Amino acid sequence: MDSAAVDRFEAGRSRLASLAYRLLGSAADAEDAVQDTFLRWQAADRERIEVPEAWLTKVATNLCLDRLRSAQARHERMAGAWLPEPLLEGDPMLGPADTYEQRESVTLAVLTLLERLSPTERAVYVLREAFSYSHAEIAAILDITEAASQQHAHRARTRVAAERRRGGAADPASARRVVEEFLAAATSGRTDRLVALLTDDVTAVSDGAGLARRLLRYTSRERVASFVRAGFRPTPAKRRLAGAPLAMHLARVNGTLAVVAVAGERVVGAVAFEVSGGRVASLYGIAARDRLARLDEAWQHRAPGAPVIAAW
Repeated sequence: MDSAAVDRFEAGRSRLASLAYRLLGSAADAEDAVQDTFLRWQAADRERIEVPEAWLTKVATNLCLDRLRSAQARHERMAGAWLPEPLLEGDPMLGPADTYEQRESVTLAVLTLLERLSPTERAVYVLREAFSYSHAEIAAILDITEAASQQHAHRARTRVAAERRRGGAADPASARRVVEEFLAAATSGRTDRLVALLTDDVTAVSDGAGLARRLLRYTSRERVASFVRAGFRPTPAKRRLAGAPLAMHLARVNGTLAVVAVAGERVVGAVAFEVSGGRVASLYGIAARDRLARLDEAWQHRAPGAPVIAAW
């Protein structure tokens, strides 16, 4: 392959990776899909490709759909043990992030909701909301009609909106104050204050420190508070599991504030928060090692600053 063809592909690699990540919820799978797209580009008769960007988008999208439809992927996702892979702020896979819709589409809350859509609905939603493709363009990418694209988009938006709070993102300073107070209440045993910091319809989802076979879900203020209190309570067993002294840092993960647990220099867990109206509306806890690999790698290349809890 000539260098010009390689350069053309590389110019769009980040966009393809961002698209694949939103479709698959996994950075590792997204990278594989992009590499497979490159191999298709390498083997293609490029002289016959009129619009390379459109061709590459079509190939990458359909490779992702093939993965979503595969028997193995359906089994993993339907087993109820699937959470999206969290990404640290600054990760190129989180782009584009110019509009509210683009930023919203990559939050852990929305990526989790997208798991409930059909593969085609998910693709239409991502292409439309995050990348602003027209229905005519989406129809060409997915080999469907424009009317079908519009119907899929309507169904996807309706399903997401039915379970999504639309209060708008809290400003970073306010969200940080709420999360800091929440963390203080969780680690000190102030359960009454913890309950007061939760919205009436709060939800919490966790992979059970990476040990549970199915996701753990909690939906009442009291149950969420009890779960959080137990999760943040330091014990000798948890310290042994961490394998090193544990510190808690605040960072932005998938566009929202998160508590990142670091043992030594290794990330061992992350809890992402959504704040609405001065209270916590949802939490997503991830500790499965394979789900934290990319976040951990990014963490090694940043100066995290002082932890909010230096010795847990």
